[in-house]
Amino acid sequence: MNGKPPYASVPEEKPGACNAKSDPADAGATFVLQSKGTWYHAGFHLTTAIVGPTVLTLPYALRGMGWALGLTSLTVVFFVTYYNYALMSTVLDHCESHGRRHIRFRELAADILGSGWMFYFVVTVQATINTGVSIGSILLAGDCLQIMYSELYPDGPLKLYHFIIIVTVVLILLSQLPSFHSLRHINLASLLLCLGYTLLVVVGCFRAGALKDAPRKDYSLSSSEYDRALNAFSSIAILASVFGNGILPEIQATLAPPAAGKMAKALRLCYLVIFFTFYSAAISGYWAFGSQVSSNVLESLMPDSGPSLAPTWLLGLAVVFVLLQLLAIGLVYSQVAYEIMEKNSADSTQGMFSKRNLIPRIILRTLYMIFCGFMAAMLPFFGDIVAVVGAIGFIPLDFILPLLLYNMEIRPSRGKPIYWMNLSIMVIFTIVGIIGAVSSVRKLVIDANQFKLFSNNVID
Repeated sequence: MNGKPPYASVPEEKPGACNAKSDPADAGATFVLQSKGTWYHAGFHLTTAIVGPTVLTLPYALRGMGWALGLTSLTVVFFVTYYNYALMSTVLDHCESHGRRHIRFRELAADILGSGWMFYFVVTVQATINTGVSIGSILLAGDCLQIMYSELYPDGPLKLYHFIIIVTVVLILLSQLPSFHSLRHINLASLLLCLGYTLLVVVGCFRAGALKDAPRKDYSLSSSEYDRALNAFSSIAILASVFGNGILPEIQATLAPPAAGKMAKALRLCYLVIFFTFYSAAISGYWAFGSQVSSNVLESLMPDSGPSLAPTWLLGLAVVFVLLQLLAIGLVYSQVAYEIMEKNSADSTQGMFSKRNLIPRIILRTLYMIFCGFMAAMLPFFGDIVAVVGAIGFIPLDFILPLLLYNMEIRPSRGKPIYWMNLSIMVIFTIVGIIGAVSSVRKLVIDANQFKLFSNNVID
């Protein structure tokens, strides 16, 4: 510590180093990334960023790999992501102890790697993640609403894009909450909601699978080795997306300094929730429907033909829980985009709710959500969107960069196992990311040929 406060400036900082509190002109840090939270607040934020309705895609991910490879991959990604996030938090703590407190992923990467292009690379990838998750969340929310509506009014006139518009309008209103820290109570509710709808879906799947007239359980994979390989890599990309968040530095930035050690507690809280929700949803959904499971397992519980395979009240309550949590998901993943917007548009010398800052905030955040809603309505490929975002966005930020940053900043000896383990994981997931991106984009292109734009159905 050298006798200095952990967030004090040093005479010579590396390029890209950031001390938000010493820069009063940084409106993004002043208004959006307020450092006031505790470890459990960070745990709520992190859980919302990872444990979302994408848990409903886990049976679909197993569908592309089968039982053995699917559960093995799920477990590997579980431990690798926990390990990577712990290392990234260690790097952030180490930088803070040396007077370089980073509150943005892009500035952390630029500082340690010392390259201007890395700054823009992280900005681009984070923007891809934030936008992709926002689009996928809006699409899933609209899809869930349509499921419930079609059950109540089978011949009703409303289409998928109508529900997407409804969700977008609600998110536009909620997007005006000004800071990440202000979401702490919402994200506590989000944690409880994800536990609630996961339990309901698991009960529904086990009930559906145990029915006398249950759908035939077929766990076979494609007969083509080429298709099996691509499907497996696409499924791994989905797992990367489901476990990924890409905003851990921004979440750690919400902690009141010094942040050292607090994120470790937040990670343990988050991964306890992950263990119970991810495994139960994946196993129950794939067991009940096998290779016929949809990208949204709720759709499998409510088939187009025949009666629902779970009680209407159970499905309706699950949909309500999902919709409520999707609002929190949208708010969390929009924070980086809003921080970038306000850093360039707001004036930190004036109040957060001053006319000078309020009007640009309303306009920019509204336009952002309209864009996401429009893309969700135009391209309803929920499962494919999750896979593409995982391969292109989450794998670089959550599976590769944390290890690279650790090796370059902490500098473990090459004689230590941790150095070579980090290097091995980076190489493996670089290959997985490239192949996963190719297979995911390929499947997206194939699905795009199946229907017209603004379809009334979500394509698996």
